[in-house]
Amino acid sequence: MEETRNQRIALFRFAVIADLVGLSKLDHGQREARIKELAERQWQIPFSQKSSISRSTIRAWLRRYEDSGRKLESLYPKQRQDAGVSRSIDPETELALINLRREMPRASLAVVLQLARRRKLLPAGFAASRQSIYRLFRRHGLHRQQPPPQDRRRFEAELPNDLWQADCMHGPRVNCDGKQRKTFLFACIDDHSRLITGARFYLRENIDCFQDCLLRALETRGLPRKLYVDNGPSFRSQRLAFACASLGIALLFATPYTPQGKGKIERHFRTVRTQLLPLVGDHDTLDQLNARLADWLDGTYHQRVHSTTGERPLQRYLRHLELLRPAPDDLRDHFRTVTRRKVDKDRSVSLHGKLYEAPVGLIGNTVVLRYHDADPTRIEVFFEDRSYGFLAELNPHVNSRIRRVSGRETDFDADAGQPADHDRRPRGGQLFQE
Repeated sequence: MEETRNQRIALFRFAVIADLVGLSKLDHGQREARIKELAERQWQIPFSQKSSISRSTIRAWLRRYEDSGRKLESLYPKQRQDAGVSRSIDPETELALINLRREMPRASLAVVLQLARRRKLLPAGFAASRQSIYRLFRRHGLHRQQPPPQDRRRFEAELPNDLWQADCMHGPRVNCDGKQRKTFLFACIDDHSRLITGARFYLRENIDCFQDCLLRALETRGLPRKLYVDNGPSFRSQRLAFACASLGIALLFATPYTPQGKGKIERHFRTVRTQLLPLVGDHDTLDQLNARLADWLDGTYHQRVHSTTGERPLQRYLRHLELLRPAPDDLRDHFRTVTRRKVDKDRSVSLHGKLYEAPVGLIGNTVVLRYHDADPTRIEVFFEDRSYGFLAELNPHVNSRIRRVSGRETDFDADAGQPADHDRRPRGGQLFQE
């Protein structure tokens, strides 16, 4: 590269002085007239912003060329005699900046200069460019080290449902009750086949929306062995982690600020932006948008040959259909909220500001309560991994008619003074042995 640059410069300089070479018969006046004419021209000088050449420079080029025996190499640009020495920073200031840089190896150049001025290490009128200071630090091995490149390799899961990738994309606006609302697309992609196992637009970007998308995907496509999600708050919750663990799904989180690991789902989002969203109407509702998405996935994306795999995503996914794990019938129960409570002496358990009755055998124990956020009154109680049925909301008026006899409960008829027939069912609706 350096030789090519030198050759271009030498050829240009020769073109400038070519008319003067060998004209020894010209008198001094004629020679100077020619040089003046050349100096008044506008030139396109290679590797330079200048467009004019002084007469003294033209004379110097001509003299060097003639003295060398007319060798083109004599017109090469001269190397600096002070290479490696800064001409804008004096030696004392150089030493001060070098010592300060060694003291603060990780600081930015702006911070180094600010501290140097505060300590009065720079002379008055110091105007060296940042490039000069960078070169100074580089010559002494003090430039900031770039982090070593990470070992990223292209990968692909061996079988369908071995690995799903999930992420969220900001979508278009939709008409919602006469107002324009922004949408968010949650999607899951099978790493092996590039099949979109689940995708849906929502009006919010939160864990509940992602959980709904994931549940639809699991019910339709079965259980993956690994689920690789973004590190954002829309994918982090104790409920999601517990549900995946109970279903035998390894939940993996991407490293922050490294989108390379989610390349397949990011590539799919780019396809959505370029191929689906241009077809979306300006006044679509959320349901219409999701209908368009489903039609495009089933009718176009899943049936088209993928540029990387060379196969249709649906065809590649179904080739190993016998290896897919179906979702259990109680899939949604795995995604219930889990909390712990201690059963008081009066059998009561407090949750969300309400009191519930637990079986008498659980008094004094810490139990696990599981319930759906959409139906917080249907609470199943567990103790030592065994279900004790569903809790009933405490009714003090009903309890006033219960007579306790030797640790047992019976309904008491106040008028007759006798206990009524009672099947010994606790309020949870299941029969317990006492």
